[in-house]
Amino acid sequence: MTQRRDFLKQTSALTLGSLLPFESLLAAENVSVGVLYVGARGDFGYNQAQATATSVIRKLPNVKLVEEENVPETIAAQKTMEAMIQQDGVSLIFATSFGYFDPHVLKVAAKYPKVRFAHCGGLWKAGNPANIASYFGYIDECQYLDGVIAGHMSKSKKLGFVAAKPIPQVLRNINAFTLGAQSIDPSITTRVIFTGDWSMPVKEAEAANSLIDQGCDVLTCHVDGPKVIVETAEKRGVMSCGYHASQAALAPKGYLTGAEWDWATPYKAIVANAQAGKVQPNLLRGGLKEGYVKMSPYGAAVSAAAKQSADAIKAKMVAGDFVIFKGPLKDNKGGVAVPAGTRLVQTDYALESMNYLVAGVVGQG
Repeated sequence: MTQRRDFLKQTSALTLGSLLPFESLLAAENVSVGVLYVGARGDFGYNQAQATATSVIRKLPNVKLVEEENVPETIAAQKTMEAMIQQDGVSLIFATSFGYFDPHVLKVAAKYPKVRFAHCGGLWKAGNPANIASYFGYIDECQYLDGVIAGHMSKSKKLGFVAAKPIPQVLRNINAFTLGAQSIDPSITTRVIFTGDWSMPVKEAEAANSLIDQGCDVLTCHVDGPKVIVETAEKRGVMSCGYHASQAALAPKGYLTGAEWDWATPYKAIVANAQAGKVQPNLLRGGLKEGYVKMSPYGAAVSAAAKQSADAIKAKMVAGDFVIFKGPLKDNKGGVAVPAGTRLVQTDYALESMNYLVAGVVGQG
């Protein structure tokens, strides 16, 4: 956990404004694309969101696709990528899991400089192989909107959040969700339980049940597969907000909305660049405005007032007129998280190294 946090901090200076192109490859109308998933494509979560984007590029003209699921973040990732290059002739690889990057993508990209690699996460930095592109999105915008909906719908004024690890991106999502809810009712609190890893179904079920037992009537999460959490909430008769992909089918009564990735946007741009042999940036970033993230459709239980509030804020986000993290903002230990007069826009370096939970969040990493 510490190594992962430190590595993200080291890359915090890389933002949308510091895009660095790698050398253009030979133009090729036809392109063979390889995709690695760390889990099952139908996991109702992280891998499904990536696979949904893959299904979009599969339909593009002159694209041949090779996929491999359940590839662990070990030497197996290197072997899979090399097999795709040598046996399937791929010239572009999407390595979709965070842990594939170091050392696996770094090693294979250095060995095959004429192959393009696209990695999901904020990891590329100057000095890394130039044929790597990193793609990621501002999902905290959707988490804030989830919080707005939850703030309207909660009766207990206690929300629950099941999280994997207290790294900056996770803390950013917990905080955005809480701030969205508190924009509706400042007295609302969010209780958070960290499971310790990205896929821990038993612990996730235990955490969800514990939060419900504590009086939380809306649950959300940041884990790889939200399925267990959403199903537990539905079984216990409480509401939920999803993550990564839509889990609406798992909770027809209690699913309110969710924060979804729309990876088709960067996928299509990366494939188009490869087909045309164009120079592409090493970092691709975006939020609602750029189409990198989106909201799940509202569930049947969501009130008209909740929809109106969320839609109004979403419009401001898309227009670039809304800042989630602005001062004065306190952390949950009584300290100053964001000073008065300070506004942290999405590309601000400070957000990449977030190490606090805002006031109103009950729990610590």
